[in-house]
Amino acid sequence: MKATEQTHQQTERFLRKVAQKFPFTDEPEIMTDIHLRISSETGDLMAFDDYGEEITRCVIDQWIESKDEKFDEKTTNFLRKKIISFKDMVDRMGLMKPFSFVLENEEGEHIDELYLADSDTIILGDDLMKDLDKDLNDFFKQLFE
Repeated sequence: MKATEQTHQQTERFLRKVAQKFPFTDEPEIMTDIHLRISSETGDLMAFDDYGEEITRCVIDQWIESKDEKFDEKTTNFLRKKIISFKDMVDRMGLMKPFSFVLENEEGEHIDELYLADSDTIILGDDLMKDLDKDLNDFFKQLFE
């Protein structure tokens, strides 16, 4: 499933709406993560705060009743890349750092962390951590030899 131009536009509008709910301030007092949920049946993309209060939602037409076997994987990667492309806007949201964009299933269970907004750390995705155990084992093996 390759994202259409309309999907890009709808997602960008969604992220702007989330950011508008938390305008920049020098002394942010709000402490919350942004919890995203996707429905492959209805195409809904929803954002919630830590208390389950809905921040905003939109319908991504391309995602309605998607039959793509890799829908979850593809939408996760798409959202991660889209949030990263809005890094400057996201990092200036009026939320206490660190805060995360977290992807959840429709029941609110954690699936993946899409983005961590922190002054020193950014989570870019699973591919960054891929084979980390093997790399560390190889490093220690060489170190002790």
